Amino acid sequence: MGDKKIKTGFNKAKFYRRLVLIIYDIISIVATSYLAVLVRYDFHISSVPDHFLTPINEFLAINIIITIFIFAAFRLYDSLWAFAGEMELQNLVVSCTISGVVNAIGLQFFKIEKQPVPQSYYFLYTFLLVIFIFVSRFSYRFLRTQKHKHEKSQDVSSVMVIGAGEAANVIIKEIVNSLYLTMQVKCIVDDDPNKWGRYIQGVRVVGGRDKIKECADLFEIDQIILAIPSAPRKEISKILEICKETNCELKTLPGVYQLVNGDVNVSRLHNVEIEDLLGRDPVTVDIDSILGYVKGKVVCVTGGGGSIGSELCRQIAGHSPKQLIIVDIYENNAYDIQQELKNKYPELDLQVLIASVRNTNRVNWIFEHYRPQIVYHAAAHKHVPLMEDSPNEAIKNNVFGTFKTAMAAAQNGCEKFVMISTDKAVNPTNIMGASKRICEMIIQTFNKHYDTEFVAVRFGNVLGSNGSVIPLFKKQIAAGGPVTVTDPNIIRYFMTIPEAVSLVLQAGAYAKGGEIFVLDMGEPVRILDLAENLIKLSGFKVGEDIKIEFTGLRPGEKLYEELLMDEEGLKDTENKMIHIGKPIDVDESRFFEDLEKLNHASKSESSNIRQIVQEIVTTYHPNINDAEQHSAEHVRELQRVAAKINATD
Repeated sequence: MGDKKIKTGFNKAKFYRRLVLIIYDIISIVATSYLAVLVRYDFHISSVPDHFLTPINEFLAINIIITIFIFAAFRLYDSLWAFAGEMELQNLVVSCTISGVVNAIGLQFFKIEKQPVPQSYYFLYTFLLVIFIFVSRFSYRFLRTQKHKHEKSQDVSSVMVIGAGEAANVIIKEIVNSLYLTMQVKCIVDDDPNKWGRYIQGVRVVGGRDKIKECADLFEIDQIILAIPSAPRKEISKILEICKETNCELKTLPGVYQLVNGDVNVSRLHNVEIEDLLGRDPVTVDIDSILGYVKGKVVCVTGGGGSIGSELCRQIAGHSPKQLIIVDIYENNAYDIQQELKNKYPELDLQVLIASVRNTNRVNWIFEHYRPQIVYHAAAHKHVPLMEDSPNEAIKNNVFGTFKTAMAAAQNGCEKFVMISTDKAVNPTNIMGASKRICEMIIQTFNKHYDTEFVAVRFGNVLGSNGSVIPLFKKQIAAGGPVTVTDPNIIRYFMTIPEAVSLVLQAGAYAKGGEIFVLDMGEPVRILDLAENLIKLSGFKVGEDIKIEFTGLRPGEKLYEELLMDEEGLKDTENKMIHIGKPIDVDESRFFEDLEKLNHASKSESSNIRQIVQEIVTTYHPNINDAEQHSAEHVRELQRVAAKINATD
């Protein structure tokens, strides 16, 4: 009953609204019919000849009826004029033009003694009719918008938009026309001098990037929107370096594809991410050619629910594998990626299996049953402090999980096995890094004895991955601080998840067996700089709004990470950003004996697990002294490694 009442009330309102518009349109048609003649004679009614007025009088009723039907056909009585746009305006102009044509034809049948109305009449009638109808339809929107502007709170955000292109136009238009957004665009900045002094949606382009700081103060800007999705990362980084000194909150568009897809709007804006400040363009690879070898193949991803593993699954799923097998011990992550891929790729043959790579029987069954041709091994414990407290678990999962998975792959005809490694495997000071170095030794050894092509992929810290420093900083900033940094001098190499996945996929394409692939990640980044930049990008002042506290290096943590061991050397691939480390000779007999000893020690929860690991990984030094860590010698060593990598470009 209630629904019926709502429906009836709505219909009545709609009927009355239409009736008012029709009455207004009738008055408009009458007014324009006579005004068109009066304008011709400068509003001197006495000067208008009768043979002009007679056909107008006689055709007027017919003209009204026909014009009302034309307006109805073009939905001039059904549109929501409060939200009218280009389409509604187009319909209005076209319908009035058709009415003018009909009027011109009709008057020919009522003219007196073959004397037509003045030629200017037809144009004036159409023009005036457009004006009258436009006022009736768009005045409500205008008045409603002005009323809303007056009703907006005094806390409305002042906005600066950087970029004067199509993306900026769409964003500004939405902000200007929205009745709900508490934002007001005060100025636009663009480096193109041809746009300076011009206006977009009534907002002035004040100048280039050199005006950002000045205008942020002048207009008391609260928020800066970066609306240049097609700009190179290096240019964005330079602009953001200026913006972060304004203490304004920064927003940006995800990418140029949003503009291509016509998917640009305020809801798509997001906070500027710290990777935008890394100052280098992302590593690019030809994904289609790389994943050509995936098409029609059975592909297995261990740890497929994690940050890297799930992105691997997304990329692989889009390139028509015969079957995709996701293996993960954590059911929630596995479920999430399963639902995502099912929705996006309903035709995909997807198998999601809950399993631990530590379980020999389970791993063997999976490989015997599904017989994957390509394996991406991303299952591992990766958190350095946690593994320092549970070293035996790091060995069980990372070392022997890799050993068991690699053995199952080799014995079941797998073509390629790509293991995810880390820069912490180089001269490790923590058990996690040392365990990964042993994993690299395992796959290089396996490569010598099996037909499967075993390779490792080594990269630095991944921005945005589970447990990485950026999500932690964001949570701390959201909580009002403090932001915790272990040491003011700690530095790291960084890459994005897509970059990491691109490298892994590229390794699979380049793999001939036994290689350790290394990404040239550019210059290392100081963690303190990341923390300060993230605070500034969030619109806060460092030390005032959000404080930074130093907590000291955690167990097993180094001031810097390296990407290559001294004895490895480097050679280029087709992609100049990706290098290959030469395999290191391993005394296999001793290595296998040491692995047996390590396996027994990990299962027996031995307390001397680190000593055994150190016997296998001679570059593992778990007891590095803090003073040595802070020495200038280590900083120089880091610079030498970076120069060595860059010199191979």
